Amino acid sequence: MAELVYPPVIAAAKLMFRVLDNRIRIEGAEHIPATGGAVIACTHVSYLDFIYCGLGARPAKRLVRFMAKKQIFENRIAGPLMRGMRHIPVDRAAGLASYREAVERLKAGEVVGVFPEATISQSFTVKEIKSGAVRMAAEACVPVVPMALWGTQRLWTKGRPKNLTQRHVPISIIAGEPLRPGADEDPETLSKDLRVRMGALLDRAQAAYPDKPASDDERWWLPAHLGGTAPTPEEARELDRKR
Repeated sequence: MAELVYPPVIAAAKLMFRVLDNRIRIEGAEHIPATGGAVIACTHVSYLDFIYCGLGARPAKRLVRFMAKKQIFENRIAGPLMRGMRHIPVDRAAGLASYREAVERLKAGEVVGVFPEATISQSFTVKEIKSGAVRMAAEACVPVVPMALWGTQRLWTKGRPKNLTQRHVPISIIAGEPLRPGADEDPETLSKDLRVRMGALLDRAQAAYPDKPASDDERWWLPAHLGGTAPTPEEARELDRKR
């Protein structure tokens, strides 16, 4: 099927990156297979993460089909774009259909992007993750590539006003070595391994990040364990329960 929508969207995103002078660093793209199916399991700190996660697959010349809540597909502006890029709508009340569609896409050789934490991590650490990523990879006999993003939270994250026109923000995108789930392996154990890998990548991205908060007011975008004022993981879990 011809890609009529995705390439212009990518071009528009790259123009936005240039205008804003996003200092984007992609590391580990060699871990994303050049052909065949794969799941990208990405950390989630921003509403913009799907853009940058997809960008992380471009050195491998892959287009990522993201699993996203169906409400986005119902939006009169975003909906046509999401359908045109052949992303996968997820109805949380009936998730089996989207899971099956994702598995079929993987078997057909596509790359499927998921955010196993399900919602944005307000602590800027890796939350407990769902097992769907490893289960679909095992069923389709494809690898799971862990990925971490850092810096995207400074543009737009939960509980903070969006600042999409902020310039010169470094964005780090790091992919790690693939995890290859076996059909006979326990998905919960595999998911714990995947979470450890995602956390290690996020730690690397945070440690190597070139910017520091310019004032105490800007410490909000750092996790508590790095001296920031973001909620601790325990506080973030409580915030999630209240929403």
